[in-house]
Amino acid sequence: MILREYLSKDLLLPELQARNKTEVLAELVSALALKWPSFDAETAFRVLRDRESLGSTGIGDGIAIPHGKLEGLEQIVLVVGRSSAGVDFEALDYKPCHIFFMVLAPEHVAGMHLRILASITRLLKNEEFRHAFLTAQDKDHFWDALNTA
Repeated sequence: MILREYLSKDLLLPELQARNKTEVLAELVSALALKWPSFDAETAFRVLRDRESLGSTGIGDGIAIPHGKLEGLEQIVLVVGRSSAGVDFEALDYKPCHIFFMVLAPEHVAGMHLRILASITRLLKNEEFRHAFLTAQDKDHFWDALNTA
């Protein structure tokens, strides 16, 4: 699976302004609403929040992968964000999260949804990638880090 096929430069947020979990989810979803004005951001936010209520998607090592399935969505969408300051995302290791990969998938593509989550997890295990991602100076370097992985 080539993750970059699901990435879009205008859905990269190299410096999240959010300071808590709820704000992170809202900021990630708002990027989709800016790109697609007809996107139902309110429902997407609710789906992500409901998923978080089942258990945090903060997997540790400064990483969170909020995800969910959204009725009416035609394709899998990714929004990638970074918080230099870090955000308490109730991660499994109790440490702040700096790297966020939000995945929203149509309800009918469970297999692909899981493969994308697995690809993201593999990518984020690579320390060189994480370093390049966290130290990228601007949106272009941020994009380059994602596309050279």
